[in-house]
Amino acid sequence: MRSTDFWARLEQVFGPGYAASVARDQVLSQLGGRTITEALAAGVATRKVWQAVVAAYPDRVPARLQ
Repeated sequence: MRSTDFWARLEQVFGPGYAASVARDQVLSQLGGRTITEALAAGVATRKVWQAVVAAYPDRVPARLQ
């Protein structure tokens, strides 16, 4: 998954303003206790980060984006 696709999906799920906050502030256990921003900066593949988002927010991510 390309980075642009990842960020577009995150914005679709959380909205443009809140997506940045989620990425910066929410620590996800699926990412080893890192935030989305930290995981991406550490080189974790965007597909793996997206899968962590889906696992952490199953009720927010629509099936078409999973």
